[in-house]
Amino acid sequence: MASESRRPSLGLLAASLALVLAGAPAFAQQKASRPSFTCVVNGKKIVSDRLIPECNNLEQRELNSDGSLKRVVKPPMTPDEREEAEKKELEDKAKIAAFNDAVRRDRNLMQRYPDESSHDKAREKALDEFRVSEKNSSARITALLDEKKNLDEEKLFYVNDKVKKPLPTMLKQKIDANDAALEAQRSIALNAQNELGRINHNFDLERERLRKLWGGARAGSLGPLPDTRAPAAPAAATAAAKTPAS
Repeated sequence: MASESRRPSLGLLAASLALVLAGAPAFAQQKASRPSFTCVVNGKKIVSDRLIPECNNLEQRELNSDGSLKRVVKPPMTPDEREEAEKKELEDKAKIAAFNDAVRRDRNLMQRYPDESSHDKAREKALDEFRVSEKNSSARITALLDEKKNLDEEKLFYVNDKVKKPLPTMLKQKIDANDAALEAQRSIALNAQNELGRINHNFDLERERLRKLWGGARAGSLGPLPDTRAPAAPAAATAAAKTPAS
């Protein structure tokens, strides 16, 4: 009776063993079908279950178990390629930084100047200080030129063709002081003119940009802000034209 009770168990064991043996090829096939790497060397295709050493300097394709492409493994970059890639990365970062800076500045401009009237008032306020400086320098230059005229007339008494005498020390000191003061005031007037030109140039560029932003242009869409430095030559020429000649 005991042996008969064990027969069903032996039969069940045999059936289980048969199922395991039947599934072994399928398991082996599933294990063999894991992702693979392929590349071509001298026209010959190489396949491996890991990165292929012979293809270190070539492009390798990693395939899924169903043969579809999983990824492409690029070969290591040459020093020149690495330098070019780093250069491009820096350029891309610079472009992003410039765009973000333009967005920030555009938003600040719109907040500071909601309309053209507020921008015009800011321009006038910025110009006033240098207009006063220019006016004071111009008046001082006129006075110094009058003084120079009197000194030159006095100087003629000592250096004319008939009488040639050394200039008195006091007169020479006055002439030197007048020349130095004239040079200083002309420099101040020139600097004021340059600064007036720079301020106007800056506000002109801002107004042109703001009109587009007031019209609906998106912040940052106008590109980087242009150079706000005023051209030096026109400002210097204007100052020279307005400064009385000696």
